[in-house]
Amino acid sequence: MSPVLLEKPADHIALLRMNRPEAMNALNTATRETLCEHFEALTFDDDVRCIVITGNEDVFIAGADLKEISTKQTADWAFGDARRMWRVIAACPKPIISAVNGFALGGGCELALSTDVIVAGEGAQFGQPEIRVGIIPGGGGTQRLVRAIGKYRAMKLLLTGEFVTAQDALEMGFVSEVVPDAEVLERAMKLAGKIVRQPPLAVKLTKEVVNAGLDASLETGLILERKAFEILFDSEDQKEGMRAFIEKRKPEFKGK
Repeated sequence: MSPVLLEKPADHIALLRMNRPEAMNALNTATRETLCEHFEALTFDDDVRCIVITGNEDVFIAGADLKEISTKQTADWAFGDARRMWRVIAACPKPIISAVNGFALGGGCELALSTDVIVAGEGAQFGQPEIRVGIIPGGGGTQRLVRAIGKYRAMKLLLTGEFVTAQDALEMGFVSEVVPDAEVLERAMKLAGKIVRQPPLAVKLTKEVVNAGLDASLETGLILERKAFEILFDSEDQKEGMRAFIEKRKPEFKGK
């Protein structure tokens, strides 16, 4: 059985389900490689406009598979390509929604932070507990968490390994919504449905400009925004969207 299941539950939406319940969906080599394969394929699948990733009702991803990595040496990491998964996910131009139930710890928290929208169940818990086993986050946690919630809150979590509830994560600013546990995937799919009904070029450029602007000066970010804004006026979707608004009808976007 594949450690990650791919489904197409609705038009233009891909759903990735983590599928290692016996290991709390821990990220081992096979899981990372399968995620890479799926994200690479979905990136070039023109029919897919939004990706949802989820675990099960008990756990999103509990972190790295410590049984697999506990005996690794520095050279194994330096000369291997274990971080390929993180590059592939970060480079995906399509909106990605995390639907989180239960634990999102270590690599699970980092994976959620690599996505664009996080829908969490009321019972979800987030954390970077790597320091408890003698290491630090290796999938972007020390960088993305700081950017999401600021240095002082992030340092508290990184240095203590404490977990935070979904409600605390919402208040800190690194969760988009908190809903009842039983409604997490339904809500994520509903958001995905709203996104795929928007003009694909505008969606793509929105993600591109937001992500590029995070590490740029405000002036540079505003230039990127202005150029993307101007480019869209040569798209068929812009003409269709504005005509539909004026004519009081639903637009039919084609991604052109």
